[in-house]
Amino acid sequence: MIQRIYTALTMLLLLLVTGTANSQPTPVWNAADIRLQLKKLDTLGSVLYFAAHPDDENTRLLGYLAKEKLYRTGYLSLTRGDGGQNLVGNEQGELLGLIRTQELLAARRIDGAEQFFTRAQDFGFSKNPEETFSIWDTTKILRDAVWIIRKFQPDVIICRFPADSRAGHGHHTASAIIAAKAFDLAADPNYAPDQLKYVKPWQAKRLLWNTFSFGGNVTTSEDQYKIDVGVYNPLLGKGFGEIAAESRSQHKSQGFGVAATRGSSMEYFLTIKGSNPSKELLDGVDQSWNRINGGKAIGDLVDKAIATYNMDNPAASVPTLLAIRKAIQQLPEGYWRTQKLKETEQLILACAGIWAEAYSAEATVVPGYKMQSSIQIINRGNVPVKLLGADLPGVPNAVTAQDLQNNKLNTFPQTITVPVNTPFSQPYWLNAPHPVGTYTIQDPLLVGNPENIPALQATIRLNIDGQDFTLQRPLQYKYTDPVKGELYEPLVIAPPVTGNLTNQVFIFTGAQSQEATVKMQAMAEGVKGEISLKLPAGFVATPASQSYAFSQKGDEQEFHFTIKPTQAGNATKVDTFSVAMSNNGKVYTDGLQRISYDHIPVITLFPPAQARLVTVDLKHNGNNLGYIPGAGDMVAASLRQVGYKVTELTEKDIMNGNLAQYDAIIAGVRAYNINPRMKFWQTRLMEYVKNGGTYLVQYNVNSPLVMTNLGPYPFSLSRDRVTDEKAEVKILNPADPVLHYPNDINTADFNGWVQELGLYYTTSADKAYDKLFAMSDKGEAPLDGSTLVATYGKGRYVYTSLSFFRQLPAGVPGAYRLFVNLISAKKK
Repeated sequence: MIQRIYTALTMLLLLLVTGTANSQPTPVWNAADIRLQLKKLDTLGSVLYFAAHPDDENTRLLGYLAKEKLYRTGYLSLTRGDGGQNLVGNEQGELLGLIRTQELLAARRIDGAEQFFTRAQDFGFSKNPEETFSIWDTTKILRDAVWIIRKFQPDVIICRFPADSRAGHGHHTASAIIAAKAFDLAADPNYAPDQLKYVKPWQAKRLLWNTFSFGGNVTTSEDQYKIDVGVYNPLLGKGFGEIAAESRSQHKSQGFGVAATRGSSMEYFLTIKGSNPSKELLDGVDQSWNRINGGKAIGDLVDKAIATYNMDNPAASVPTLLAIRKAIQQLPEGYWRTQKLKETEQLILACAGIWAEAYSAEATVVPGYKMQSSIQIINRGNVPVKLLGADLPGVPNAVTAQDLQNNKLNTFPQTITVPVNTPFSQPYWLNAPHPVGTYTIQDPLLVGNPENIPALQATIRLNIDGQDFTLQRPLQYKYTDPVKGELYEPLVIAPPVTGNLTNQVFIFTGAQSQEATVKMQAMAEGVKGEISLKLPAGFVATPASQSYAFSQKGDEQEFHFTIKPTQAGNATKVDTFSVAMSNNGKVYTDGLQRISYDHIPVITLFPPAQARLVTVDLKHNGNNLGYIPGAGDMVAASLRQVGYKVTELTEKDIMNGNLAQYDAIIAGVRAYNINPRMKFWQTRLMEYVKNGGTYLVQYNVNSPLVMTNLGPYPFSLSRDRVTDEKAEVKILNPADPVLHYPNDINTADFNGWVQELGLYYTTSADKAYDKLFAMSDKGEAPLDGSTLVATYGKGRYVYTSLSFFRQLPAGVPGAYRLFVNLISAKKK
């Protein structure tokens, strides 16, 4: 029994060590790709690049290492970029991290590197590593880094940043500090000995810093070790400046589309630990098959395969590749045996023209329910291939043995029952609640993986010219869109019912009741039960519960509840309530979230069906607001929740409409960065203020701006920010009328803020502006540029760098009170 458990864990570990390529759709390689992969088969070397965020990686260097030097190349990003801003939509936090994870995977498919993560959560900008380490669970994150190094076994580790202030961000500096510690600890058998059941201690040859010259910070010099990564690769038909641009441009949520570069381009390196390189990064590392015992004969076979490769007939290489595979299988278990066996098998399938995939007829399936599935296989080469059989989940031998005729597509449909213990499609790092800064990962063997291992897979057994192969292919949903053509989506494993609250924050300003609407969706047919709200003490829902019944999968229905406080009061309080849905003796509390953008696969997850209940003393005047969308935020939706009518303004509304009808107009975050029409609308907006309107502009970054004069009087934008959301705030003029109408604002209104207080504060403001607050991070001089207010004509202009775009969706009571004051001017 113990041996069976160990074998199962070992197989899972091998899957994690080698990536999930064997469980992905058949790679599509042309003859040039195969030639490149043959050359890679002859290279036994590995490099791990180490930084903090999506977009930190040097894509030009990664592409050069992976596709020119042909090393196994990985990028370890400590975080998934959850704390940044979003230029493609309004997702923030964990949802933004999901988008950036897929953007990184898209980038790696272009530059050829592999992607890894630790459990560190990006909690936003950090000014120094001390702050970073006070929020991250550094012990666990360091263990994660060691685990990934021990699995990946890099010969060289390269940091993007130095371990000092030149890194420019606390997370950046922390990544270099962790890399240096992990470099040593990965080799120490006394550190994390529990990992050694699955991996062995590993000592990389050297740790380097990839120095840089950007942002006005030049850390390169000609006496550093350097390499030219701007070379042209004829098999790829591109230089690595072109490949890097394609890769980096996948970071679309950050607006990082870049132009291709061509020609010579130098990268510089300083040695942090280990010996200095002189000729190449992997100096002192045998990168040939001589590296492993018994490898020389295999190297000779690989050289033969390369020398005799015929790009007009890749199948002619299959006999030599089969001999290579047989020789590798006779080697003792080890890292390079595993890696090169995987590479060889992929080459055999590609040269033989084998294509094999597995599909579901539906996008979403539910454990315990039936699904229609198919396996498709085609032998497009002239190599003899026999299908020995195929298994589907819960159905062994779903396909029986038969010969595969040349270029004949074989489709094997099968109805299966989804195993009842199949986990829902929830990212593994979001399966459990977690503190700020560190995800909770329940299965330590999953650490490092960029995404889930597919829950439902087909196992296909082949015999290729006398040798047996086992392929695993994930069950996917494949369909044809009339505009986009054939598309693939991950198969979604869902609960039988989901419930989404139409609001995520409910603001109670007194004893008045509010309606809460839940949109239920059936993910399977024939589901029925009861739906109710689980409320904290002090609230009651009417009705207490309601019956539901759905006959068809995909049916939807809205259920309305009235939530009423059981006692009136002005005390500020934040609670959470949830939705509970019974079905077949079980209670489900899952919502449904889909993230869909053209540049990444559809992401589906099932977050808790819950919302915040906020009790706050909040008054507001006016009702009608205009909103100019920016880079994506949920401020407009948050204002609707407290009773405002909010209209998103268009070109026609601003240039030709009646702006006087709006009690206030609000510009969304980064509107002056991304909307080129702002410079044409500005005159009309300033006329609106001059005639008695209130115009509030939310934060913008200092560059690039579509125009420089954002207000009626001059001010500039800096990179200053206050990252500690608990930092002390001082009210500069307590008598300022803005702070007393319609709510009396005090410093307690900054309690409970999340992630940060503000960013890109103003500077060099004209004396016509009143400055409301001063605040600073620990040890720094106070900043007074977070919020500017000016009278212009009969109206009010407000510029605020405070992070309302984070606070309002999070239900921070004081943020609502302050924001309402900023847009509420007394009518004269």
